[in-house]
Amino acid sequence: MISSLKQPAGALGVTDLVRSKSAVPGPKLAILPSITAVKNPNLSLSSRKPLYLASPEGFGFSSRDGFLSAAKPRGLGFKREAYEADSSENVEISQQETPSAAAQKVKIGIYFATWWALNVVFNIYNKKVLNAFPYPWLTSTLSLATGSLMMLISWATRIAEAPKTDFNFWKALFPVAVAHTIGHVAATVSMSKVAVSFTHIIKSGEPAFSVLVSRFLLGETFPVPVYLSLLPIIGGCALAAVTELNFNMTGFMGAMISNLAFVFRNIFSKRGMKGQSVSGMNYYACLSMLSFLILTPFAVAIEGPQMWSAGWETALSQIGPQFIWWVAAQSIFYHLYNQVSYMSLDEISPLTFSVGNTMKRISVIVSSIIIFHTPVQPINALGAAIAILGTFLYSQAKQ
Repeated sequence: MISSLKQPAGALGVTDLVRSKSAVPGPKLAILPSITAVKNPNLSLSSRKPLYLASPEGFGFSSRDGFLSAAKPRGLGFKREAYEADSSENVEISQQETPSAAAQKVKIGIYFATWWALNVVFNIYNKKVLNAFPYPWLTSTLSLATGSLMMLISWATRIAEAPKTDFNFWKALFPVAVAHTIGHVAATVSMSKVAVSFTHIIKSGEPAFSVLVSRFLLGETFPVPVYLSLLPIIGGCALAAVTELNFNMTGFMGAMISNLAFVFRNIFSKRGMKGQSVSGMNYYACLSMLSFLILTPFAVAIEGPQMWSAGWETALSQIGPQFIWWVAAQSIFYHLYNQVSYMSLDEISPLTFSVGNTMKRISVIVSSIIIFHTPVQPINALGAAIAILGTFLYSQAKQ
């Protein structure tokens, strides 16, 4: 607070300050700490933000250790070098926060761009592999095996710090891994039967499964706008499915099962992993390893080495040595895009992640249509647009 004192011209003493009845106005003085109780009718006080005087020269008193003391008067002239404490602190804080906030936005932007790019590349190579080698169970297994090997090497070479886990961690992770395995295989089966764009259009309906499962199995309730946002999602997916030129029931059901499995994966993850101090990168690494162990015996039983061997030779004869690169790229990029998505969850809110996931689907659908020259009817494109718009509205309604 500024304490403004009306005082006569000339040198002042302490007794003059208290007892003077002169009405001659004098210069205003700001002092700290402020004087709050001076019983003098001729003494005027005002309350404002504090000012610090850098060199209060020329007055007959000074401040030391918070108290006023008499000093030798030096006249009325003095040098005012004052600043508002509150304003200065706010400016300093904002100058510190602005670069930090800007750096955070750039970091999130890099995460999103990397996530989308890796996902697009994975889907392209995944579809190329499945066109030449239609064995989705082995393809899914190789993806998980490659990711597990990459993380084991990273931990062994200390590129990444290995997580500290116990039996309870793996016990809680097991149902998450089961759901993740089913969702991963089902999506790969879908892509082996239908166009990449169609699979992702159907997978954009995952929020509808999430709301329905949470409502009827878990008893959760949602605001009315959330339920309304499901209408364009369901309607858009239905319109896209009906007008799909290369519709396949196995591919359609694979995408639907993948949606349901990933909903349960998220539910199990929220319930079982509370309190676990594992980073997003290491969490997905452990999830991949456990899913690989779960999936391998089923892949062997359903497809088997004999089918794999015959299919591998056929693919090599038709595509050539670059087929091996396709398989390696598909496996590596699958792990990388999932790892980046889990790492981004450490930095952003679930709402921002949901919006980013919607935009990811748009990038995958558009790029796959361009690269694979997928025939698309206008009514089919309209259905896809409605479904994706519904997904975006859903993410906003849940905010």
